[in-house]
Amino acid sequence: MNEQSITRMIDHTLLKPDAKKEDIQKLAEEAKIHGFASVCVNPTWVAVAHAILKDTPEVKVCTVIGFPLGASTPEVKAFETSNAIANGAGEVDMVINIGALKSHDDALVARDIAAVVQAANGKALTKVIIETCLLSDEEKVRACELAVKAGADFVKTSTGFSTGGATKEDIALMRATVGPDIGVKASGGVRSAEDAQIMILAGATRIGTSGGVAIANGEQSQGSY
Repeated sequence: MNEQSITRMIDHTLLKPDAKKEDIQKLAEEAKIHGFASVCVNPTWVAVAHAILKDTPEVKVCTVIGFPLGASTPEVKAFETSNAIANGAGEVDMVINIGALKSHDDALVARDIAAVVQAANGKALTKVIIETCLLSDEEKVRACELAVKAGADFVKTSTGFSTGGATKEDIALMRATVGPDIGVKASGGVRSAEDAQIMILAGATRIGTSGGVAIANGEQSQGSY
């Protein structure tokens, strides 16, 4: 797969807390130039990104819900989702309640994911961040199964703000768990076209990275996400 094909799978990402308006505007303009799948920004910047991309429907505005810890309640995540969609988001990446999963409170995890899926209600694509670096393989499988049962469109490896990012082993495990019809997003540590290729071969259908431009240009990104 060449760099041009990979670019259509990239969520061009800027989630740093100190990102400025002009940084978000630059991100959105880059996404238009390179034809990325989306820009992924914090909720406060959704309207800014949407204003730039509203006439470029092939590039979606993606935002994050319950980010980065996943520790807010299902009701708060549902409100965040509705608010983000009202502001122009077409995709939402929600962080599961990691502590609940590790406590074997699968009912709460399921309710958490379902609240976001129901709030999106066909108006936005839903991706479920399971934060693989904090989970055992059994927990990764259980999280993916719960996401599928709740009707999510994607499972996603990482926030990029914890102790590790995507690995090909985790992508392969997630793909084997969710089957062929659910998306798998690799995020965190994908900094080159070669990195992206490895994740795609393992089963990823979307790549979250702050290095989208470098990847599109066949270069190595120095970004942290």
